[in-house]
Amino acid sequence: MSKEYLGEFEELVLTIVGILNDDAYGNAIVNEIKERMDRDCNLSAVHVTLYRLEDKGLIKSKMGGATNARGGRRKRIFTITNAGMAMLKTMKDSRMELWKLIPQLKFIGM
Repeated sequence: MSKEYLGEFEELVLTIVGILNDDAYGNAIVNEIKERMDRDCNLSAVHVTLYRLEDKGLIKSKMGGATNARGGRRKRIFTITNAGMAMLKTMKDSRMELWKLIPQLKFIGM
C-alpha cells in the first residue's frame, strides 16, 4: 500500500479549510488564499480540489441554509476530518525535519 501524498495546492486548501472551521466554502477559501497568501486562485480549481480532498476522506461537506444574498441557493460547507488533521500534522512534521537539516536555518528561531 502506497502512502498518500498531497500536492501543494491540495495542502493549501486543506489548511484553509482547517483555519475557517465551520465557515469553509468555495468563495471564502478563495478569499482566504488571496488575503493570507497574496495569491490569486480560480474558484473552479478550489472546488475541484475540495471534491478531491473529500474523496480522500480528508474533509467532509454538508449543505448550509439558503440565503437571500445567494438568491436562495445553499452553500456547501466543508470541514476537516480527523484524517485531514493527521495528514496536515504529518506533512508539517516531515517538513520541519527537513528544514532542520538546512545549515543556514539552524540558527534562525526554529
